[in-house]
Amino acid sequence: MSASRSYGRGAAILSLGIGATGLITFAYFSLASHSLAEDEYGRITLLWSAVFITVSVLYRPVEQLLSRTIADHDARGVGGTHHLRVAATIQLALGVAFAAVALALRGPIQDDLFGGSSTLYWILVVAVLAYAASYFARGYLAGHHLFALYGGLVFMEASSRCLFALAVAIGIAEGQSAVALGMAAAPIVSLAVVPWALGRRIRAPAESSGDTEFTLARGTGFALAVLLVMVAEQTFLNAGPLLVKATEDDGGAALAGFTFNVLLIARAPLQLFQSVQTSILPHLTRLRAGGEDDPFARSVSLTLGAIAAFAAFVALVMLAGGPQIMDLLFGSEFDYERGGLVLIAAGMGLYLAAATLNQALLAHGWAGRSATCWVAAAAAFVLFLLLADFDDPVLQVEVAFVGAAALLAAALYALYRRA
Repeated sequence: MSASRSYGRGAAILSLGIGATGLITFAYFSLASHSLAEDEYGRITLLWSAVFITVSVLYRPVEQLLSRTIADHDARGVGGTHHLRVAATIQLALGVAFAAVALALRGPIQDDLFGGSSTLYWILVVAVLAYAASYFARGYLAGHHLFALYGGLVFMEASSRCLFALAVAIGIAEGQSAVALGMAAAPIVSLAVVPWALGRRIRAPAESSGDTEFTLARGTGFALAVLLVMVAEQTFLNAGPLLVKATEDDGGAALAGFTFNVLLIARAPLQLFQSVQTSILPHLTRLRAGGEDDPFARSVSLTLGAIAAFAAFVALVMLAGGPQIMDLLFGSEFDYERGGLVLIAAGMGLYLAAATLNQALLAHGWAGRSATCWVAAAAAFVLFLLLADFDDPVLQVEVAFVGAAALLAAALYALYRRA
């Protein structure tokens, strides 16, 4: 019961910060949509996709590694900082690898993705490198159940980013570069809330010797499996707009921005779900380390039930007034189809269920098997987008998202039952 209350408090605290973060993220894109031309807004969404595809793929594995390892060490009474050094080494290597690839591919990235804008290219580079520290801090805070600081970090990140879009909206600044600068500033500003906590806990004396079994090879193996999960996750969330831009000759950037807006129905709740996702992994890891199978299964079942209720509510809202809500938020340049919005709401529920089951499998140490399911579902998603021939490319993305999310949720549930 104590563990359940701790998980509940952690999720509640994070929900406040991350829920506000989701609303502020909506405000950022709403302000940008109303302030910029369609092509400029389309490039902002492409920059956002490029940044968050990259940072989620590269750095969330280390966040998950830290969260799980710290929780496991705390449950077993293992002290020391060896696991932090291992995680930091992996994170540094990933950051260096990104910098090398980004510099080598500057021409294609700058010219083909950002229409020749060197400003957007350098914002991409700075933002991705800054997020290395941000995601390391997130994993550390989650593992130690410092959820108030975690919520403060993501809230500061979203708020500082939104201020740049607001400055353009009210005329203090102008242009897509000013809006985009918020993406580079946000992860740097957000770190202001955590250094004192990190320093205090790292300097605290260890309760026992460190875990000598937690080697660089072991940590890297877990991180690589989660990295594959993150590649698949970002494929689900971002392949649609990117493929629309690549396949549409006329107005590709504007249509990609429209597709991105539709998928925000799935993306925005994912930000709120981070409060559950962040708190449930260390919670389940502690339960597994203590051999508490019944509370483990009950926590997963309750979370899946809450997700089903939330997805049903969002679907009803989209059915009742989805097109009007989207027009209000993003303007009426495009026609938002009611049925497509309901499809995305259903896919969002299936996707959140899959993400919950993934955290349960990570707590069990089944990262590799979970990654196999994710990669297979993401491959099916992309193949459908490439091979199906819909007259409406946005509807094609919507159908592909729902189908692939259902496939993923079913595969992970079967694996979870075995675990």
